[in-house]
Amino acid sequence: MLNFLPKWLVGAITMLLLSLNILFWIFILFVFSFLKFILPIRPLTKQFDKILLWIAENWISGNTAWMQLTQKTVWDVQGLDNLNYRDWYLVVSNHQSWADIFVLQKLLNRRIPLMKFFLKRELIWVPFMGLAWWALDFPFLRRHRADYLKRHPEQKGKDFETTRKACEKFSRIPTSVMNFLEGTRFTAQKHEHQKRPYRYLLKPKAGGIALALNVLGDKFHSLLNITIVYPDGIPTFWEFLCGKVRRVVVRISSSKIPAAFLHMDYESDKDFQALFQQWVQGLWKEKDSQIASLLQEARA
Repeated sequence: MLNFLPKWLVGAITMLLLSLNILFWIFILFVFSFLKFILPIRPLTKQFDKILLWIAENWISGNTAWMQLTQKTVWDVQGLDNLNYRDWYLVVSNHQSWADIFVLQKLLNRRIPLMKFFLKRELIWVPFMGLAWWALDFPFLRRHRADYLKRHPEQKGKDFETTRKACEKFSRIPTSVMNFLEGTRFTAQKHEHQKRPYRYLLKPKAGGIALALNVLGDKFHSLLNITIVYPDGIPTFWEFLCGKVRRVVVRISSSKIPAAFLHMDYESDKDFQALFQQWVQGLWKEKDSQIASLLQEARA
């Protein structure tokens, strides 16, 4: 445990360990990704997928190791029981910090199948990581504003087609499709801009998970609804690396996805669209109340 060191030094050591872990596993990942690309034979592809999965899970274990070495965080976690590594999951969570991703991966690695995140298309240009996410079949989405789609109608539906193709790949091997429904990290400025529909959350976007349900449907074992709370304040990524996150509260609830939402056409069926959005907003309203209760408990 290195948390007794000055925080700036902990941050520097953590950044070094994080970088070394990336460079080590990413090289191996690229080798097998290249082999998968040049040998597109179905039986081989399936084996390469398993190897890439093993690499990703060990990469995450490496991150967990440096977190344990450099941080002295108190974890208050409920809901990890009865998870199944062999099932498909639809996972949703609130999003406040880059630390959220490390929190989720630490808690769920090898408890459920590897989580595949919906990512903004711009992230494919992140050095090393963009190519790694691409190699692991993470779906990259380009979100267009309504006024842009009016001027460029040919772009309409392309994100849905990208997501559809990615989700079809997920049907070959147990996968957890992960989506931060808010589409971006929570900030006071964004919260104010949205006229504060929730106290601790931004408005949820339902399109991504609706399409995942349309493509994979009854393959999903259940919905994992995850709530992450930082009782001492939302950390920046640097604060997280410096070991300044004293407490993390996580609640995971598992529920059955309503049968009516499987294999429905979210894009074309306006009645279903309204019904599905109402369901998602209900989840978010409950989550907002849950965050308020958790913060109250933690501060007490």
